[in-house]
Amino acid sequence: MRALEVVLPGIVEPDGLELRHRELPSPAAGHVVVRVEASGVSFAEQQMRRAKYYDQPAFPFVPGYDLVGTVVETGPGTEDLAGRRFAALTKIGGWADHVLLDAADLVPVPDGVDPAEAEVFVVNGITAWRMLHHIARVRKGQTVLVHGANGGVGSTLVQLARLAGATVIGTASTRHHDAVRRLGATPVDYRDPDLPARVRELAPSGVDAVFDHVGGPGIVDSYRLLAPRGTLVAYGTASTRDQPGSSRLPVLKLFARLMLWNALPNGHRATFFNIWAGKRRPDAFRAALRRDLGEVFALVAQGKLRAQVAARVPLDQVGRAVALAESGTVTGKVVLVPANGTTR
Repeated sequence: MRALEVVLPGIVEPDGLELRHRELPSPAAGHVVVRVEASGVSFAEQQMRRAKYYDQPAFPFVPGYDLVGTVVETGPGTEDLAGRRFAALTKIGGWADHVLLDAADLVPVPDGVDPAEAEVFVVNGITAWRMLHHIARVRKGQTVLVHGANGGVGSTLVQLARLAGATVIGTASTRHHDAVRRLGATPVDYRDPDLPARVRELAPSGVDAVFDHVGGPGIVDSYRLLAPRGTLVAYGTASTRDQPGSSRLPVLKLFARLMLWNALPNGHRATFFNIWAGKRRPDAFRAALRRDLGEVFALVAQGKLRAQVAARVPLDQVGRAVALAESGTVTGKVVLVPANGTTR
């Protein structure tokens, strides 16, 4: 089978991404070929384009952190999967129209859920669900602060926190405040020099959890805004995306700061979320992935989670998709769909 793939050749602008065709081998035992119906443009790929993602492979490679698609060819032992729709967390390789995958990595997508809408909740949904329920353990009546509440993970966090009965304060640029309100959060301008004071006005005793993808100097304010026994969950270093230098140093500095805070006797917790933690135990990792993403997909199928699809862009216009995702003008996630413009 011939696949169309997007190649990241090096540090390039969005229009420097390349298209190529490649023959896929027939799937071996336990493997399948998936026709990709949706693949997301996440912050990870934005970092990879700048060689700023912590452990990205050497150039050139095919980006694509996650995908949703239908099994069109099966290897021995996977025949029952033919024609069924699944999601997969890939880290790389998802920006293609067909991919070869280990069937053990597939998570079923409920019938009737649009592929692009399901795609929005793969890496975003797992990330938000685990940070909210497994790390911060947010409960009814608590108050949380979500940075970047208009983004892919942020908008999912807002909705899940509201479903858990929490009050949500969300940072975003003013152009996105109406969208943040529709999700159920109280918006505050992330550019406001008195941002901590604005949050304190809304939560005088502090917030029970902060979800911070920005890192950098602002992480100090996130920590100081915690209520007694509150939890800071860091999950990125977006503030350093455009800074030259090592991709690892900002993350290592953040780790060190979180460890230092955890040594303080004030009852606060500070942690860094890594979606790939536990990957060394593949069976347990896959089981947890199916469980958590299954919980998220169930809420989507029930209409309790609304997918924030910022745009659907054909795969062969990937440069436009990346530029749009990086523009800061959209709410939700930009999704790549097949080059013919269909998702089914």
